[in-house]
Amino acid sequence: MDNKYDAVIVGGGVLGTFHAYHALELGLKVCLVDKDAYPRGATTQNFGQVVPSGMDSKWQKFGMESLKIYKEIQSQFDISIRQNGTVYLASNEEEEQLLMELRAINNGNDYISKMLTKQECLANYPGLRKEYVTAGLFFPDEVTVEPRTMIHKLQKYLMDQKGLDIRFDFPVVSCESKEEWVSIQSTTGDAICGKKVIVCNGAEFKNLYPELFATSDLEVSKLQMMQTKPQKNYELKGSILTGWSIRRYEAFHECPSFAGIKEKEPKNSLQKKWGVHILFKQAADGSVILGDSHQYADAHRVEDLGYDLDMDIDNFMIDEARKIIDLPTYQIQNRWYGMYSQCRNSDIFQKTIDHNIHIVTGIGGKGMTGSAGFAKKNITTIFNKQKIKL
Repeated sequence: MDNKYDAVIVGGGVLGTFHAYHALELGLKVCLVDKDAYPRGATTQNFGQVVPSGMDSKWQKFGMESLKIYKEIQSQFDISIRQNGTVYLASNEEEEQLLMELRAINNGNDYISKMLTKQECLANYPGLRKEYVTAGLFFPDEVTVEPRTMIHKLQKYLMDQKGLDIRFDFPVVSCESKEEWVSIQSTTGDAICGKKVIVCNGAEFKNLYPELFATSDLEVSKLQMMQTKPQKNYELKGSILTGWSIRRYEAFHECPSFAGIKEKEPKNSLQKKWGVHILFKQAADGSVILGDSHQYADAHRVEDLGYDLDMDIDNFMIDEARKIIDLPTYQIQNRWYGMYSQCRNSDIFQKTIDHNIHIVTGIGGKGMTGSAGFAKKNITTIFNKQKIKL
């Protein structure tokens, strides 16, 4: 019985880990397996912002639920959550109009936000250039995380306090239904069984079901980000999202003025070519994370994106960031890129095989914000909302 579980979750990123969390909350016996020695994929390579404000109405609800879950866990165990809010900074009248329209939408959704004047923005965010900003929209309930440490702390919490079994270095090579059980085998010949198996990792999905993977509408996005050296005697609170974010994030697509504003944008700019929108977030060590860019390829042609950093993109982002905030230093100590999968025609990829094998992947850039809330709904659906007594 040691190798038999109610739920086996394949993939130790934020989406898989929160599926494990909610399965444990139902009183289930849960095992989380990951192909690597520790989590190191998109969950550890993203910006570390939890911003329901940027999501469309459906995913904003998942994001709001995620905020509650993050804060509840943080109250019991430090997983690096900091509630310091998110601000969107408008640089012209069009972007300011979108902010006012988004605030009206959020008022209807009972999601708190506050318009900031130019003077309030300048007072709240040191170094912000007065020639850039015209107004801001602030979301006080939103949080930041340290992505390179959060997932490790979350998994430690689940192991130590919730009884989660985690098996690293467990690349899954087969997943087969056998009567009421699903047998999962690793490359080393280790085997475990689960009543339900949830595959939350794109690599395992590709290896286990290559034909289904090839016919999916999954694509991969490559994002470049940077980290400055620690800023001396400087504090930048929360997530700072700027005008290009306002023109990009899904939440603004629901604003009445959005389509007309987008239509007037230049079609051949470097910002469009590289999918850049400028974000700032100060990390716990005082450094500032800058980014990011977006380049896309079919999921089965990820090599088309290359495996190097494009310095032209990085230099472009630094030049644009300097026009927005005058940081004490723009010396860069670290550069990296992240890869995440998303769907072209839907918000997430879901497929059930043999009743008890559930593939859930392609959450895209919504992962850090939406996974906790989405996984709660998905787990209760998979297990028919039956709460198991301990």
